[in-house]
Amino acid sequence: GAFPGVARPSDRALYAGLCPDPGLLLGAPGRLSGEPAAIDSLLDRRARSLGPSLSISYEKPLHVVRGFMQHLYDADGQPYLDMVNNVPHVGHSNPRVVAAAARQMAVLSTNTRYLHPLLEEYAEALAATFPRPLSACFFVNSGSEANELALRLARVATGRKGTVVVDVGYHGNTTTLIDVSPYKHDGRGGRGAPDWVRKVALPDPYRGLFRGAASGPDYAALLDDALDALEVAGHPAGAFLVESMLGCGGQVVLPEGYLAGAFRRVRARGGVCIADEVQVGFGRAGTHFWAFEHQGVVPDVVTLGKPIGNGWPLGAVVTTPEIARAFHDGMEYFNTFGGSQASLAAGMAVLREVAEKDLQANALRVGARILTGLRELQGRHAALGDVRGLGLYIGAELVKDRETREPFPEAAGYVANRLRDLGVLVSTDGPDHNVLKVKPPLVVTEADADLLLEALDRILAEDAAGPDRPFVSPGTVSGRPGGRARPRTGRQGRPRSRRSRPEGR
Repeated sequence: GAFPGVARPSDRALYAGLCPDPGLLLGAPGRLSGEPAAIDSLLDRRARSLGPSLSISYEKPLHVVRGFMQHLYDADGQPYLDMVNNVPHVGHSNPRVVAAAARQMAVLSTNTRYLHPLLEEYAEALAATFPRPLSACFFVNSGSEANELALRLARVATGRKGTVVVDVGYHGNTTTLIDVSPYKHDGRGGRGAPDWVRKVALPDPYRGLFRGAASGPDYAALLDDALDALEVAGHPAGAFLVESMLGCGGQVVLPEGYLAGAFRRVRARGGVCIADEVQVGFGRAGTHFWAFEHQGVVPDVVTLGKPIGNGWPLGAVVTTPEIARAFHDGMEYFNTFGGSQASLAAGMAVLREVAEKDLQANALRVGARILTGLRELQGRHAALGDVRGLGLYIGAELVKDRETREPFPEAAGYVANRLRDLGVLVSTDGPDHNVLKVKPPLVVTEADADLLLEALDRILAEDAAGPDRPFVSPGTVSGRPGGRARPRTGRQGRPRSRRSRPEGR
């Protein structure tokens, strides 16, 4: 037969089975057997050098060495369509952002105690994207720092520490933010919420306490009990902290009227409303530049991170002039690297890329194509219980039974790993880890959307019918024979691969 002289790295196993490695005959093993050994070596070094709480994505870990726009490349040069990393908002290694940061680093990058026009220029450009009265900016290094500062602003402005949060919410990795992140403090290793925190039910229109798109007012009414409980505990609410769309909660789009009703109740008690846009801002929602705008509200404080610098360590808090003045109480606010000229140059480049490349419109167009395709698949594959999203922030929830809506985390994990094998990267999340999450760089195309949908259709239709799969066949949803879930594999003595974990802030 005719054999190609060059094959894709993803075909390595096939050709290794057909053709002996010529390096073995020559006494110099070649690349055919090299990369798995390299991954094993990296895992060993990771186990020795890093804390064991760091997780690894996918059952077969990826050795990624390069990224460009919507693709990541492994050590063999094998490309992967990145449909999950929302930090490189305008694309991995975006040339404009790289050039802007490098150019500024070569000239000056220092703190905000010196005058420099880039600070005011970027603050004005960022504030111009917000509805009034949001206009006062503070610059930090990350989403965690942004949320930490937002809570300080609320406490100083109101004189209160009490905080209401949404169940399964995640806001960052500092000690205070673990206290206000039920996803963490109610999960493994968590110790629950302190007495100055109260949580309200996740406003999930699909599997939540109330169902349907019109359930927003019912969920908002639950804040009354939380606000009452804080007052009884001696911690009147100073803040309501909420993600504009829930990430770790399972890519949940808030039901209509939720934020309006919630904000009204919090403000009536003298509290401040904080919208966490760390994952969902900068045009990702497609219909609006900021996801909270989809709810027709204006928060008192907004926190930004992740996409703001396209991977550069930058975050921001945007608030009203009144709250900013209240924070000026004699204690100086200072951040060594927040607002440095290199950070601002990266941030400005991101804003210009989004505007000049019309990436918000692209998010709306490509996101609509993905949502339409997923709903078409939902009509043919019973495991797809719910499809939801705005723009390029999309979730597909897998269930064992559409009537009971019982979550199917084994299937979600299997699908995410199989998509990785087919060259498409997604992840899983939600309180039951049964939601496939799609939140790619905004530069993805309609052809990329089709590739994702074709790969997912193949997995649900073909792989589902195998004897050792978490599905039985398209149109039916059940467990493996004997009711056993497919185990998650790991390596003894090394960190186990995880299907999904929230990105660090």
